[in-house]
Amino acid sequence: MAEKVNNFPPLPKFIPLKPCFYQNFADEIPIDYQSLVKRIYHLWIFYCITLVVNLIGCLAWWIGGGYGVNFGLAILWLFLFSPCSYICWFRPAYKGFRSDSSFNFMAFFFIFGAQFILTVIQAIGFSGWGACGWLAATTFFSTSVAAAVFMLFPAILFTVSAVAMSFYLLRVHKIYRGAGGSFQKAQDEWNSGSWRDPPSREAQYNNFSGNSLPQYPTVPNYPTGNQWP
Repeated sequence: MAEKVNNFPPLPKFIPLKPCFYQNFADEIPIDYQSLVKRIYHLWIFYCITLVVNLIGCLAWWIGGGYGVNFGLAILWLFLFSPCSYICWFRPAYKGFRSDSSFNFMAFFFIFGAQFILTVIQAIGFSGWGACGWLAATTFFSTSVAAAVFMLFPAILFTVSAVAMSFYLLRVHKIYRGAGGSFQKAQDEWNSGSWRDPPSREAQYNNFSGNSLPQYPTVPNYPTGNQWP
């Protein structure tokens, strides 16, 4: 078997850094769930784009007469949540479907649920939170119409992100419970330490098949012709 080389994030060759993760939907994710895992990955990309648009909206908010703290927090959210959301909730979902790991599924439910609540707060848009949500955008029309229009775009994107997160959270939970997953299984994986590097489904199958086949020290010598009794 060829050695799996980390390929994500795809970095230019001139950067003296190497990718940190191996990601291959076709090789590691069962075919029944490849589409779902890809959509969760696209949701992560969409949320990162939303944070970029939010940064532009907060800049317009600041130029239009708002507080600079919102722009500063928008920068922090972009550089904090973009990598952390990939590591903390997409990778657990990816590894959960890759190896049927209850611990990773539980990590996904907990962290992704917290991300959903935070995205709802960002969609609302309280002042001083660094997010151009509906409340911040609509109330700023009386101060600067142009800035408020820019602020509406991240409000819309945060809303779409929150709706999509709630949908996929329920979808993954339904699949997990339907497959017999439970919190007890996650505890067993934690106690055994198998959650650190769970084998893929293909490795589990190959291991099972290899151990179930009979082992012969030599090839059996069967009688030929009329030598049968």
